[in-house]
Amino acid sequence: MRLFTFQRAASVDEAIASGAGAAFLAGGTNLVDLMKIEVLNPERVLDVSRLDLAKIELREGALQIGALASNTAVAEHGDVRRAAPGLSEALLSGASPQLRNAATVGGNLLQRTRCAYYRDLGTRCNKREAGSGCDALDGWTRMHAILGVSDKCIAAHPSDMCVALYALDATVRVRGPAGEREIPIGELHLLPGDHPEREFSLQPAELITGVRVPIDALAARSRYVKVRDRQSYAFALASCAAAVQVEGGAVQAARFALGGVGTKPWRVPEAERSMQGRPATRETFARAAEIALRGATPRRDNAFKVELAKRTAVRGLMLSAGALS
Repeated sequence: MRLFTFQRAASVDEAIASGAGAAFLAGGTNLVDLMKIEVLNPERVLDVSRLDLAKIELREGALQIGALASNTAVAEHGDVRRAAPGLSEALLSGASPQLRNAATVGGNLLQRTRCAYYRDLGTRCNKREAGSGCDALDGWTRMHAILGVSDKCIAAHPSDMCVALYALDATVRVRGPAGEREIPIGELHLLPGDHPEREFSLQPAELITGVRVPIDALAARSRYVKVRDRQSYAFALASCAAAVQVEGGAVQAARFALGGVGTKPWRVPEAERSMQGRPATRETFARAAEIALRGATPRRDNAFKVELAKRTAVRGLMLSAGALS
């Protein structure tokens, strides 16, 4: 770890005023890890962990979740478990209890990829050093993305929570030098394209202050399914956050997002629309999964993810629809 300047912010306004060029520190479960192996080398670290941004409440038809609420606090909160169970399940499927106790919602939203090449200074990585190349393209790709990839980057997005928030139509509240704004969760993470070093749509010195999750009958039916190499403390090979509303045996509304397979949480509106008015059956959900995986670009070691993602999506949709126990 290299030398850096450490500062603790006493207020959100102070954090924003001092935030230009600094790395915000909350739980530190991702930032400190990457600083230790010198993948990230900020000259200044601004501690925001003591700001008053940890409240979780059901208000104005939505879950209002502060950016400094811990993953554990959100997952175990009664309103979250009742109104958006898929979010609770997603959080509980990630990391370990110790890490969930420290990790924050804001940090989880900005979690960096776990691509082995990104974390290895002996390899080329366009995320780590723009224009240097990507050794993953011709390397071991079992954990890499098959959707949203480019010829510059195929790193998979790592978060479980973000997948659930995407399926729940969440918005992210931020505050910066230009004031406050809300970002739809689907617009927070950027596709790699020609510039994989640009991962987020945040402006300089903008601080995430919270997340808003709309609550309705669809959110109350949400579920999360994760397939991984071992039962706990492992990143997704494929995952699905699903929310399906069924009336009279037919799908009235449905949303689902995929994880473990995209360079960002993956959602395809066409796939969701394909289910409306159709019977809530495996065939309907399989058709939607097929649409969602169109355009997948697998490589030698991760071609299995195409079929795995389809099956994971079908299981998530069926669980949400009540077709599975």
